[in-house]
Amino acid sequence: MSQEGSASRKERARPIYLDYQATAPTDPRVLDAMLPFFKEKFGNPHSIHHSLGQEAEEAVEEARAQMAGLIGADPREIVFTSGATESNNLAIKGAARFLKENKGKSHIITVASEHKCVLECCRKLEREGFTLTILPVERDGLIDLAKLEEAITEQAALVSIMAANNEIGVLQPSAEIGAICRRRDVLFHSDAAQAVGKIPFDVQELGVDLVSISGHKVYGPMGIGALYVRRRPRVRLIAEMDGGGQERGLRSGTLPAPLCVGLGEACRIAAEEMEEEAVRLTALRENLYQIVVGSLDGVVLNGHREARLAGNLNLSFLGVDAEELIKAVPQLALSTGSACTSASVEPSYVLSALGVDDEVARGGLRIGIGRQTTTEEVSEAATILIEAVRKLRAQAPKAAM
Repeated sequence: MSQEGSASRKERARPIYLDYQATAPTDPRVLDAMLPFFKEKFGNPHSIHHSLGQEAEEAVEEARAQMAGLIGADPREIVFTSGATESNNLAIKGAARFLKENKGKSHIITVASEHKCVLECCRKLEREGFTLTILPVERDGLIDLAKLEEAITEQAALVSIMAANNEIGVLQPSAEIGAICRRRDVLFHSDAAQAVGKIPFDVQELGVDLVSISGHKVYGPMGIGALYVRRRPRVRLIAEMDGGGQERGLRSGTLPAPLCVGLGEACRIAAEEMEEEAVRLTALRENLYQIVVGSLDGVVLNGHREARLAGNLNLSFLGVDAEELIKAVPQLALSTGSACTSASVEPSYVLSALGVDDEVARGGLRIGIGRQTTTEEVSEAATILIEAVRKLRAQAPKAAM
């Protein structure tokens, strides 16, 4: 590396951020749109008897329309929540409990590589007496559609399969899943926190009935999300929260107008820039991957090679534990998987679901590239990773003695 490159590494005040699947920084344009609603436009959007409340309500409804526009929905089908975890809980528990009470359906189907909150929602329902089927995935992270159709019983109420995996970035065939669910008269819920704003996602084309969305994964603020609830044919839910009946009684509580505005603006930006951004991120991802595999042996790509998010790589370096590798590269902000399960010292359950051995599962490093990532940062990050892997591999025989 040149002296200039070494100097830039030393002068860097903060690490290179490569954890965009955990969270994305709020876009400055989003922040600009939000700020007035923290100051002069501070009205409660439910206080519609005066101008400040009306102003806030109008802004919230505009944000709802922007959110709906991004996914091809009717604004009336958008329910604001605190984030994708709440949306997942409301969708899965609300739909399953309603269908059990009113139609006697008590079978839920999901996938072994789903986000923890989806799996835990389903297990909670299983403890309530529901039948739960957790389908396996193939080595590339994709589900077998024939196995899905075979698993659907007459008692099936809901299928929950995420659009894009938060750890390995794999894109499931949502349109095909939706078609199966429609044919078998089963509701289809998709945790699309990682997908919306990153890939084209049209609820009509995909045939989804319930969709969970997260604000901070689409360069909006933390603490806000949404749930798409299909109106025709109507999907009914039993609410999780009791209160003043806001959001058509599905999610009581005062809506945070600034956060709603931020999510709406983030969706507007994504609708305009998503296609071009995906091309740029794919090029950056491929550049990083080619540099690494061209310099190191024993690199395993986890997840499908092409059917994945543009900004995601999940790599295992044989002979290197991912936790140790992260400690060895403080210049980089990386993770081993979901931020919701990062405290676990067990092998990644997502990678284990792929059928890989413990060495690969423990070695999985999630690399997330995003809107603010530069070509220079990718090249520098690749060099840092390569040097660290070589050093750790060289130290391994000594540590074993």
